[in-house]
Amino acid sequence: MPITGFTFIIGWLAIAGIPPFAGFWSKDEILLAAFANNRLLWLIGVITALLTAYYMTRQVIMVFFGEARWHDHAEENGAHGDHTPHESPWTMVTPLVVLAGLSIVGGALQLPFSHSTKFLEHWLEPVIHHSEVSISDTWAYSNKWLLLVVAVLVAVSGVVASIAVYAKGKFKIIEPKILADAWRYDAAVSAIVGGPGRAAFGGVAAFDAKVIDGAVNGIGTEVRATSGILRKIQSGLVRSYAFVIGLGAVVILAWFLLRGIL
Repeated sequence: MPITGFTFIIGWLAIAGIPPFAGFWSKDEILLAAFANNRLLWLIGVITALLTAYYMTRQVIMVFFGEARWHDHAEENGAHGDHTPHESPWTMVTPLVVLAGLSIVGGALQLPFSHSTKFLEHWLEPVIHHSEVSISDTWAYSNKWLLLVVAVLVAVSGVVASIAVYAKGKFKIIEPKILADAWRYDAAVSAIVGGPGRAAFGGVAAFDAKVIDGAVNGIGTEVRATSGILRKIQSGLVRSYAFVIGLGAVVILAWFLLRGIL
């Protein structure tokens, strides 16, 4: 798979941030802006870049330079039997070649050497100039070449470390022990959701059922009960209305008599 392998390696170098590939220039611009605005974000970006270079190198080594492992899974292919990797048809290879070519020369669209070499920025100015934030007066911009060197060293360190571990075998692989239990992420989520989380969710559900729904349903129940009482009074029988009127008149007269008004 020479074409697939070559284009994949180009993509690896680009996403790992190795100059002069496109990924290096775009990553450097992001890190520069991050350093100018928030150094914590810059540090997070640098660590992420290091891990990206490390694990992308690991992937390349294991896929293209490691031991053949497709025979071990021959039975899993079912009726297809044993499977040998082969080059993809031109309909799949052509996009890979195009993307690899852009990964090589795409960085030339936005070079940090001078204002005149930022072609992509000039092209986007009519759209983004209102929201654009200038960092030209910051320490980061004045020392952008120092930050560039740091970014290169970080990327190269990730690549070299991965080669030393997976290609040369100079160091023992530590990820399986660290990641065997997924950093205990699942256990932590289960403990939180199953313990305090479940209690909190139960409390919220009870509050919703008894207070929120209780208030709404309680009002409906009282309205229904009141309407039932009024329905009995409004029977439509004239003699009932006459009785109520007479009873009301008696009550009023009794009240006046007791008060000594009459």
